[in-house]
Amino acid sequence: MKKSYNVCLKDSVKTFTKRLFYALFDEQQEKAHAEYLETTFLKILLKLSVENGQEKWEKFKEQLPEIRKALDKDAIAFECNDPASSCLEEVYLAYPGFHAISIYRLSHTLYKLNVRILPRMMSEYIHGITGIDIHPGATIGKSFYIDHGTGIVIGETSIIKDYVKIYQGVTLGGIQVSKDLAKTKRHPTIEDNVTIYANATILGGDIVIGANTTIGANVWITQSVPEDSLVTYQTEIKIRPKKNGIR
Repeated sequence: MKKSYNVCLKDSVKTFTKRLFYALFDEQQEKAHAEYLETTFLKILLKLSVENGQEKWEKFKEQLPEIRKALDKDAIAFECNDPASSCLEEVYLAYPGFHAISIYRLSHTLYKLNVRILPRMMSEYIHGITGIDIHPGATIGKSFYIDHGTGIVIGETSIIKDYVKIYQGVTLGGIQVSKDLAKTKRHPTIEDNVTIYANATILGGDIVIGANTTIGANVWITQSVPEDSLVTYQTEIKIRPKKNGIR
């Protein structure tokens, strides 16, 4: 007999995550959805066989104001770093990178409370919307900025410190995928004030990118980088005029 799984929880988690996001930034939505959020959270945890659901909800709810403060700092980082941003309101309403960071900070809090599966479901929901894949187990400091964002992958044991900027297509991954490494640090550490440009790949749990470093586009890194470094990928591109219409 086939084992049955609660796959319909995907719909419940999708709606729960959306309303939680709305309630975090909109006082009217917070009041309107307060009862729904608590009730749905407890139902989801019950179906996921998570014990002490009410206690976990209370602890989670207590941390929401601090999550909001952290996200306000992230939003300011977006406004300050993106010349295309016209105002702070635009960041909250229209930036997929900010949306992804918001759900990350919510799911990360649940992850630290040892809530099983739900944080991953929340992160996969926002991954599907934004194309940004941040594991809820990753540790991300203050004033985090994602530009564009599509294709970004941030692994479970990544550590990203303060004032870091990451562009589309960046991967912070593991150099090995063996199952017996599940409890070890597999993903890199990014120190303060690092900028990582598009499609750079940084792999390995022992890898540290030093503070104030800039990682150029398309770079592949499997060794640590000292602070105050500039890392670039050199390629030769030749541009020459056509002769008689023939290259």
